[in-house]
Amino acid sequence: MEIRGKVAFVTGSKRIGGVVSTALGRRGAKVALTYNRSREQAEETAKEVRSTGQEAMVLNADLSQGPAIGEVVRQISKRWGGIDILINLASIYKAKPLEEITQGDWDDNMNVNLRSAFLCAQAVMPAMREKGCGRIINFADWTAASGRPRYKGYLPYYVSKVGVIGLTEALALELAPFNILVNAIAPGPILPPPDLTVEEVAKIKIVTPLGRWGGEEQIVTAVISLIENDFITGECLRVDGGRHIY
Repeated sequence: MEIRGKVAFVTGSKRIGGVVSTALGRRGAKVALTYNRSREQAEETAKEVRSTGQEAMVLNADLSQGPAIGEVVRQISKRWGGIDILINLASIYKAKPLEEITQGDWDDNMNVNLRSAFLCAQAVMPAMREKGCGRIINFADWTAASGRPRYKGYLPYYVSKVGVIGLTEALALELAPFNILVNAIAPGPILPPPDLTVEEVAKIKIVTPLGRWGGEEQIVTAVISLIENDFITGECLRVDGGRHIY
């Protein structure tokens, strides 16, 4: 799919989401961004997109709720005539000991990491089917793509990301007749979380075969490749520097 002239809907505008959105703008796409609480970050990302010469819009929505997503899709379609690319980046990632996990913690992970990806895909697919083309890219995690958990304390997160991979495969099968390609990206050590110590950052480098953190541009490259390719669907691409084979 040629990106220029297309409309992209990106959920999650922090960190990697901001860089991906700006990269899409540079390649000629209009970009719609959603936020729940981080309006300032979303507006900053929209500003970066506009600096590329492309249009951007920012919408507030709780992506765990179907009616809110439906309204977002209606607003984007009303302004730009539809959505060609959906990138599900919205995610939460918090550690908590197993014995302290509440039903609320479980629901938060499932709703934000998995349910929102399904609801967004369901909302955009009618317009994509009408156009006879579309791209949906979900975000999993290298641990989920490896088929087993690697770290204790992230049970709901891990399960939700395994679900994202299953969702990607099932959507790819359902939507293939309409030329809507659905794939997932499973990032590994891309950007150090702000709460990691210097020692922890260095340790992750040691256990990553390529010996470094990837940087957000590695995700941009993967996203662009999956959008432009016309014969990959139902795939989960690990972008982890070989972390899964250590």
